[in-house]
Amino acid sequence: MNPSKRIKSALISVFSKEGLEPIVKQLNSLGVTIYSTGGTQTFINNLGIDVVPVEEVTSYPSILGGRVKTLHPKVFGGILNRQDNENDLAELESFEIPQIDAVIVDLYPFEKTVASGASEQDIIEKIDIGGISLIRAAAKNFKDVACVASVEDYGHFLTLITEQNGALTLEQRKRFATHAFNVSSHYDSAIFNYFNQNQEVTCLKLSETKADVLRYGENPHQKGFFFG
Repeated sequence: MNPSKRIKSALISVFSKEGLEPIVKQLNSLGVTIYSTGGTQTFINNLGIDVVPVEEVTSYPSILGGRVKTLHPKVFGGILNRQDNENDLAELESFEIPQIDAVIVDLYPFEKTVASGASEQDIIEKIDIGGISLIRAAAKNFKDVACVASVEDYGHFLTLITEQNGALTLEQRKRFATHAFNVSSHYDSAIFNYFNQNQEVTCLKLSETKADVLRYGENPHQKGFFFG
């Protein structure tokens, strides 16, 4: 059994807006309710598309210079609820928490900021907290929520919601979740390596993308890949 779920609501919070416009327009054409905040909300509004500010859901403004925007039970309850669990649904109703069926995130560019030679203060500010939390929450609840964790997934996600009238199968949601945890792991490894660069090496964390597929592995019956 591979049940499809139609996306009725989506939370969008991205650093880079590149490639976002066609997704937002397609979601809007499908009647999806869009939640957003900050620069992403402004971007969507400028497209002439209605968007519900996250602050309207939480009744809290963005605080601490933007460090805290989406970290709120009304956001994460909407993502983490089990849609087949009567108690969860009752709590959503009791606390007036809207259900969220899809989360689209693009994290602060931590590695690019480090590579640019920026100051430590600027680097620290590019450690994403809300975005990484949204990714982990949505990916954990892949049975009910689609998690688009980076620009790399935009094209595939757009194709699926266009061809399938806004619905994704369980297997498709699980594949998005798999990539989401890969994004999360890579991001945390980069942060660890930055903080650990002048310390005694007690742990080496590597996260490389697949560069090529080899004809075979160490033996002809094995698969081989090159990472780097």
